[in-house]
Amino acid sequence: MTEIWLVRHGETPWNAERRVQGWEDVPLNDTGIGQAQALGRHLAQLRDAGTAIDAIYSSDLKRAHQTARIVAESLGLEPRLESGVRERHYGVLQGLIFNAMQEHQPEATAIWQSREPEAALPGGESLGAFHRRVVSAVDAIARRHPGERIMVVSHGGAMDIIWRHAHNVDLRAPRAAPLLNASINRLTVGPQGWNIIAWGEVSHLDRVTDTVGNDVTP
Repeated sequence: MTEIWLVRHGETPWNAERRVQGWEDVPLNDTGIGQAQALGRHLAQLRDAGTAIDAIYSSDLKRAHQTARIVAESLGLEPRLESGVRERHYGVLQGLIFNAMQEHQPEATAIWQSREPEAALPGGESLGAFHRRVVSAVDAIARRHPGERIMVVSHGGAMDIIWRHAHNVDLRAPRAAPLLNASINRLTVGPQGWNIIAWGEVSHLDRVTDTVGNDVTP
C-alpha cells in the first residue's frame, strides 16, 4: 500500500479570473507562489517531526511543476514529472472565462455540462479518457513506491477524478469534493483499492491570503 498526498497547484492568474486552463501552460501568480512556499514550510516541519515525504511527482504543466519545485526545495527532493496527472484537455473551452463559455462555445459547453463520459470536447478529451489516464498514472506511481508516502502535485479536475474513483462515484454525478489550491488531500492506494484518509487540508495556508480555498476550476 502507498500513501499519496495529493496537492493541487497554487493559484494562477487564470484561477483568479475564473478562466478555463486545461492544458494551457499558465504560471503561478504571487499568491500561488506564497501558497507553495507555505506548503513547503509545513511539510518540512512535518518531516522534522517524523512524517516525511519519500518522493514528489508533478504534472508537467508549469503551474503544477512550479508548485512542486518550490515544495521540493524545502524537502531536499527533486520532483519527477508525470504527464498522466495533467489536467483534462478542455479543447475549444480553454482560455474562456467560465461564465462566458455558453456564449462563445455553446455546443462544447453542452458537452461539458452533460458529463457524458465518452463525449469528447472539440479539440480536447472526453471525461472517460481523462478518468482512465489519471487513474492509470496514480496506480503506476503507487506500484513504484509500496510502503512509502508520496506527494503528487496535480490539478482540480484530476483531483475530482481521484476523489470519485476512491468513493466509487459515477462520472455523471455533480461534483461534491472541494478542490482547493495548494491543499493536501491524503489517500492510500493499493491492491485492495483506494481509500481517502483526509481531504481539503488548508490550515497551513491561513497566513497566505484570505481568499484561499476558492474552487475556480470548471
